[in-house]
Amino acid sequence: MKEELLKEFDEWVLKLSAYQMALSLIGVDKQTLAPQGGAAYRDERTAYLAGEMFSIETDLHMVEVRRQLLAEDIDADKRREIELMDKEIEHILVVPKEMFVSYTKLTAEAYEVWHRAKNAEDYTIFEPVLKKVIEASKQMYACRNSSASMYDQMLDDYEPGMTMEKYDAFFDRVRERLVPLIRKVTEAQQIDDSFLKQPYDVQKQKEYMNRVILPYLGFDSSWGYQNETEHPFTDIICENDIRVTTKYLENNVVSAILSTVHEVGHGYYGHDVAPEYDGTIFNYGISSGMHESQSRLLENYLGRTLPFWEANYPALQETFPEQLKDVTVEQFVRAINVGKPSLVRTEADELTYPLHILIRYEIEKGLFTGTISTENLDRTWDEYYEKYLGVKAPTARQGILQDVHWSGGSFGYFPTYALGSAFSAQFMKAMRCDIDVDELLRSGRFSVIIDWLREHIHRYGCRYNADEIMRMATGEPFNPDYYLDYLEEKYTKLYHL
Repeated sequence: MKEELLKEFDEWVLKLSAYQMALSLIGVDKQTLAPQGGAAYRDERTAYLAGEMFSIETDLHMVEVRRQLLAEDIDADKRREIELMDKEIEHILVVPKEMFVSYTKLTAEAYEVWHRAKNAEDYTIFEPVLKKVIEASKQMYACRNSSASMYDQMLDDYEPGMTMEKYDAFFDRVRERLVPLIRKVTEAQQIDDSFLKQPYDVQKQKEYMNRVILPYLGFDSSWGYQNETEHPFTDIICENDIRVTTKYLENNVVSAILSTVHEVGHGYYGHDVAPEYDGTIFNYGISSGMHESQSRLLENYLGRTLPFWEANYPALQETFPEQLKDVTVEQFVRAINVGKPSLVRTEADELTYPLHILIRYEIEKGLFTGTISTENLDRTWDEYYEKYLGVKAPTARQGILQDVHWSGGSFGYFPTYALGSAFSAQFMKAMRCDIDVDELLRSGRFSVIIDWLREHIHRYGCRYNADEIMRMATGEPFNPDYYLDYLEEKYTKLYHL
């Protein structure tokens, strides 16, 4: 009896993974190569496929199969897998299928509207559909009939166990320690980074990426593929099919490089989960904070360091001799670590980045607690940026329309970027106790660093929760002071404060 139930469960998981693969590939194609003229056709059929997957997920017979299996003597991994699936599906069992399909179609359409609004630099184009996405999200969450607040439920979906109370406490510490530091850095003698903002031929940037950066990172074409998009992302189709994207900017040579290092961090997490977990929730159910910890670790704690660039700068200087001929590697690294209030989150420095996230967190809270409206939200956005960073976007493209997340209904996701940055500081502290990170970066042995991350973090997927993995990898519970200490030490030294 148990074996038959296990066989039925595994076949159900396989069917779900097939639908998920199809939907993921369509999503990647939509944001990279697909002609915009076919959007309406694709979106309608994507919503249909999502509806079919919804029917498979919410099959009441499989609810009973999982209940019976949990009553059996099964191994710990399988029990954990079923429990995680139950938690995920519990949230959609209460949602009518027609509501789910309608929501899927709406968010697909909202992406196209967001893209059009961003290009037109006009928030009023996006506002009506954003309002619809928010209202539709509220209807979906209302179906759960949970005692928790709606935004708390959203936060928990992306980082299990997190609430507004916990994030408020986290961001209070960030605000308390970083706002004064940012003020000191802003008042200090500034670092020259003007050479980074010259024209850098995009085709040469691509050539450098493929010849130097991707091979250095060990991003192997046998399992990884890079494309271009308006807003960089990673999609993990399966263990050996990882799609990462980047965006090249002519007047910012570092943007595509660090964006790529960031996305490869996500990619390695998907690639290095234990092979037996491929296609299961252990791979696709990893919390957003844990995923962001790996992308932010590679981007900032490795990709912005002198040893990383001692290995990779000579080739960049050779590729762009006119722009960089008189710039030493030390000057280059100082420039890519400048701490300066800016407008665009994805291009922000480490020091001011958490405040970009704080702004989005506070706006999202307001949208779902009723204190902020989508009407004139672009002005609200500007007010928050002036309040926290002292800058104001000249256009909506650099302001409220810079991020894609809200078009897809990803409310509650943004805070995990800051949480992930803090997680990664603690992981780096533990890693440096075990291996000589700087020498490995300098000598091009990046794979040894990835081996450490695979052994202590990646291979488990979400078999264990974030707190358990943190304790296993570092020997102690999460402590945000590692993150804040790191930033204070780095920028105090960088600006001779």
